[in-house]
Amino acid sequence: MILPFFETHADVLIYALGTLLVFLLVWNIRLEIKVRRLLMGKDARSLEDTIKNIRDGHSRLSLFQNEVEQYLQSVEVRLRRSVQGVGTIRFNPFKGVGTGGNQSFSTAFLNEDGDGVVISTLYARDRMSFFSKPIEKFASPHELSDEEKEAIQRAKLAMKNREA
Repeated sequence: MILPFFETHADVLIYALGTLLVFLLVWNIRLEIKVRRLLMGKDARSLEDTIKNIRDGHSRLSLFQNEVEQYLQSVEVRLRRSVQGVGTIRFNPFKGVGTGGNQSFSTAFLNEDGDGVVISTLYARDRMSFFSKPIEKFASPHELSDEEKEAIQRAKLAMKNREA
């Protein structure tokens, strides 16, 4: 049975298609408004401008990152050559004589590879002597006193303690 205001099946189909057309038209207008809002950025800039600005910012950030990485590599090279460990020992070179006291010392200044210098002083009442010896790989081509060896060991220990 067909409703009284529809005379044929064609009329029902026309009204259904009309209703569908109105629904699709409203939906299309709503989507168009949403797309326009999406494309309108801050200060009425388009989405394309925003994407371009983000791309430019990313390029600048990548360039900055490369510069920072190069700088940090150069710092790492310089740091390996710098003094990393210092060890000092005070001693009395004239133990049996009773002069001098513990005013003499040996201090080692070493980098990460164990290269550097050991500086020693011998203090007596009438004079003070300074000595320095090069250090390579925690050893010296010159003969080292027991105190100088101890200063090198303390510098080495200071580096190990700093790493831990």
